[in-house]
Amino acid sequence: MESQERVAFLIENEEAGERIDAVLAGLVEDLSRNGIQRLIEKGNVSVNGLVITQKKLKLKEHDEVTVLIDEAIPMEAKAQDIPIDIIYEDEDVLVVNKAKGMVVHPAIGNAEGTLVNAILWHCGDRLSSINGVLRPGIVHRIDKDTSGLLMVAKNDKAHRSLSEQLAAHSITRVYEAVVYHNLMQDQGTIDAPIGRDPKNRLRMAVTAQNSKKAVTHYHVLERFGSFTRIEAILETGRTHQIRVHMTYIKHPLLGDALYGPKKNNYGVEGQVLHAKKLGFEHPSGRGYMEFESPLPPEFEMILEKMRK
Repeated sequence: MESQERVAFLIENEEAGERIDAVLAGLVEDLSRNGIQRLIEKGNVSVNGLVITQKKLKLKEHDEVTVLIDEAIPMEAKAQDIPIDIIYEDEDVLVVNKAKGMVVHPAIGNAEGTLVNAILWHCGDRLSSINGVLRPGIVHRIDKDTSGLLMVAKNDKAHRSLSEQLAAHSITRVYEAVVYHNLMQDQGTIDAPIGRDPKNRLRMAVTAQNSKKAVTHYHVLERFGSFTRIEAILETGRTHQIRVHMTYIKHPLLGDALYGPKKNNYGVEGQVLHAKKLGFEHPSGRGYMEFESPLPPEFEMILEKMRK
């Protein structure tokens, strides 16, 4: 099945002088740098109306960049022998600690190398079918550059149970993040609806147009002057919710080129966001289960630098 999507960007001052593949990998959500390079090689990227084939091309301020994403969507995901960090597994549920940079399921531009490809290798046909052949077992997702805990349903009964818990907002989902600037309040709640950004369809935004209720609770864990380490608890689970809500209150996440500054002094690519705690009622009535994941080494290194 073929599908094509056209996306366009105007290069800002912060992106000027950077390689085009690096800039686009930060701007096009869920498309890796390798995926961008393949599109450049195919002639699907143009700058100021001219098709370019140089992956190392340096961009200038006010350049207009257009990307045509027309790779085939696979009819079904294929199993691939990709290492994954499994925290827990039984006949109903798999809890995985997803690495930063890994896309959850296949889509345009990312047919392989996803978490779904990996769990198909591990589980075979022992996954729920509710979300179809491209997202078997996937009950919820976290963004490509967000690390941490994700639950996978191994049968349809488990999938329905976990989905109902998500709809009832009874699943525990706790994240850690580093955000720009000093948060004045020690804790707070952001209750603001999220929908597709009317000005840029690649982004989500707090908007009254075609939006859904979104609630994030946060509290401060550590202050660094120009940055703050926070814990964020999801009451709802909208796309990019923590990233959008923190940007809405003028505290975007470090490394988040889609919603915050394009460059940072820590060399971070992708938002510093980790899904550290996940809790739910077991689908087969075994009671409440909760899992915790340590911060990844890159996250810890950033904190150490900030403390110094």
